[in-house]
Amino acid sequence: MDASSFPAPGEPSLAEIRHATERFRNVNVALAEGYIRDPANMCETAEMTGQPQKLGAMGLHYFRPDMLGITAPPNPRVDGTGTHTDFGKPAVLVYEPQADGSLELIAVENLVFAKAWKEAGHDAPPSFYGVPWDTMIDDPTTPADEAHNFEPHHDRHVWLYRENPNGIFAQFNPRVTCEHHNSGASHQHASGQ
Repeated sequence: MDASSFPAPGEPSLAEIRHATERFRNVNVALAEGYIRDPANMCETAEMTGQPQKLGAMGLHYFRPDMLGITAPPNPRVDGTGTHTDFGKPAVLVYEPQADGSLELIAVENLVFAKAWKEAGHDAPPSFYGVPWDTMIDDPTTPADEAHNFEPHHDRHVWLYRENPNGIFAQFNPRVTCEHHNSGASHQHASGQ
């Protein structure tokens, strides 16, 4: 699926999503609007989910707990009741740590928990531009955590700010790196761009 595809009726165009999210290139704007940094402070890579390193990375996730319906800390995994799918107001922003300590916005994402989505009357995952969202379920028999410490969920990345040879809706991007991530660092601020 590429950026030249057309949205389904009622879906925002990629240009509209970019226009609506451009201000989040400055992470301080995201923080002021209620996004919080992943408390686990993980810069996610394909290897972390048991997939080939060549797929690349996702980056650091900042999310809106209210949009995801998260009301409590992980117990034992992150769970929520949200069914928010509007990419004009994404629930998750994805940043890449930079060598200077700043963060660069690289993608937007939405996520719905499978149980809440099904309870809302849906038998299939959401779709965007006609592409079903990815379904993430941890397999307890493997050492990797395929669902990133989340309960089963459906998610969709949209790589608006970093070209992705895997495709604009792929989970991981080989042009993203976590090499500058300091997992012990306190909150880092991005420079406004």
